Amino acid sequence: MVGWPANERYGMEPAPGCLAFVHELLNTLSAGRPNQPDLLAGLPSAQDWADRALATWSTGADCRAQQVVLDQDDVEHLRRFRDNLHERITAGGTVDYAGMGHTASASLRLEEDGKVRLAPRGTGWRYLASLTLATALEAQVAEIWCRLKTCRNQECGITFYDRSRNNSGVWHDVRTCGNAANLRAHRARRRGELLA
Repeated sequence: MVGWPANERYGMEPAPGCLAFVHELLNTLSAGRPNQPDLLAGLPSAQDWADRALATWSTGADCRAQQVVLDQDDVEHLRRFRDNLHERITAGGTVDYAGMGHTASASLRLEEDGKVRLAPRGTGWRYLASLTLATALEAQVAEIWCRLKTCRNQECGITFYDRSRNNSGVWHDVRTCGNAANLRAHRARRRGELLA
């Protein structure tokens, strides 16, 4: 069964194009209200996630990926890579590749359509990291990387793609996370006015 299992469980529409894979990887973590399980917690669930996500991603017009076989060591490295990337997204959307402690190799490939593409390399978690970083670089060049954000509700932590016109979204879902926060802020302002 193909699909975006991490994003589907949060009811999230995936980021556009190939960036959907990065969005999907970030949402494998335990997040939401109530918290969903971490899809990279163990080998069986991580392999199932990778199989489904890569199959779905490869159906995209400009996206191609090979299937990977993970082992327990791969799962631990992939989880650390994902957590580090999630921290960087939460901190403001910039990725300091040198500071991540993870490197990945890729090659440049001239496609039949005349476009140059970054082709991920490696096996296991290294291939998934290479795919993620190559896609992140392409998203930065396209100036859409800044639209991948973490919900401002600290109890939530879901990563979302901001589709607002002016890139001002801060909640993955205004109804579930935004309304409660806005109501608390409104009540605090009212209390301040009454005390003044």
